[in-house]
Amino acid sequence: MIRVTAALHRGRAGLMLAVQAGLAAGLAWFVAHDLFGREMPFFAPIAAVIALGSSVGQRLRRTTELVAGVAAGIGLGDVIILLIGAGPVQIGVIVLLAVLLATAAGGGAPLIVQSASSAVLVATLTSTTGQPWTRFLDALVGGGIALVVMTVLLPLNPLTVVRRAADPALRAFTGGLYDAAAGLADRDAAVVRAAVERLRAAEGTFAAFSAAIDAARENVAFAPARWRARGALAQYVDGAAQLTYALRNVRVLLRRAQTAIEDREPIPEVLPVSVRHLGDAVELLRQEWDRGDEPVTAREQALRAVAGSGRAYQAGVGYSGGVVVAQTRTAVADLLRATGVEYAEATRQVRDAIGWTGRPHGTRRKPGRSGSMPS
Repeated sequence: MIRVTAALHRGRAGLMLAVQAGLAAGLAWFVAHDLFGREMPFFAPIAAVIALGSSVGQRLRRTTELVAGVAAGIGLGDVIILLIGAGPVQIGVIVLLAVLLATAAGGGAPLIVQSASSAVLVATLTSTTGQPWTRFLDALVGGGIALVVMTVLLPLNPLTVVRRAADPALRAFTGGLYDAAAGLADRDAAVVRAAVERLRAAEGTFAAFSAAIDAARENVAFAPARWRARGALAQYVDGAAQLTYALRNVRVLLRRAQTAIEDREPIPEVLPVSVRHLGDAVELLRQEWDRGDEPVTAREQALRAVAGSGRAYQAGVGYSGGVVVAQTRTAVADLLRATGVEYAEATRQVRDAIGWTGRPHGTRRKPGRSGSMPS
């Protein structure tokens, strides 16, 4: 049953792409065959499907690059076959020239691969063509139709794309903080070490989140049907970079927490609770962003985390524990920034939560003494 549910979920996620591909292939054939009079324009739907299938989650520039690669490879293949015929030597020459052309044009891997593979397709499917550039034009038609479908006729919902990318990133972030809080409470360095590795692995999901943000930004810019999504996307667009900063600071925090356990430093009971609250804040942010709500509860929970870390410092911590407290403060400031709070206001709220209202910046006390944590 679980497998069936997962399969249905994957099918639903791919439905829009399937509809886009079907529409683009049909339109490409219609335009090339019925409007331009091409008898067998099979390269038009091929180019359309390649461009759409390879552009999922990628930016418009890369999609355009793929279209150019397909068209260039087909055009080059046609020219070579007309000049020197078909055969294994000709295929080798076609691929060599296609790769050189794509590289000289400054294209990335998609352009190089599509240029070469399209040239091979031309050389192996037919041995000659009586009308130069016809298949090249078919490829341009198909690629152009694909771009129109993905940006104008049936653009993907950018909010859906971003939410699907954000969900695993934020869940991994939350899970790492929860694991670390449990390990810190039990003085188990191995558990905290595993949490650090989990967050290191989460950087890949954050990279995918960032790529989805870029794709969604361009999708909204070029797709009039998705312009109304601009406001809802703003939370993700504005907060993604700050979340990445928070992730990096939390990884430093957890490494110092591991060291504090290994060095048998004092760990006040409120310190792991503070880390747990930070995980709650990330989870609440995920939920509120998903609903399109103002992330008020996420901010409140983040401030509870930094307030708890301040109490831990007052109770007495060692050197690594002091770093944990300081990194909690920095990570909470990053998280507040991710929720839309300006830098100065985020700093003020963090200081107020710790109890530094009216205290000059830069004042320091040694860890373990009464007073406030390092600034």
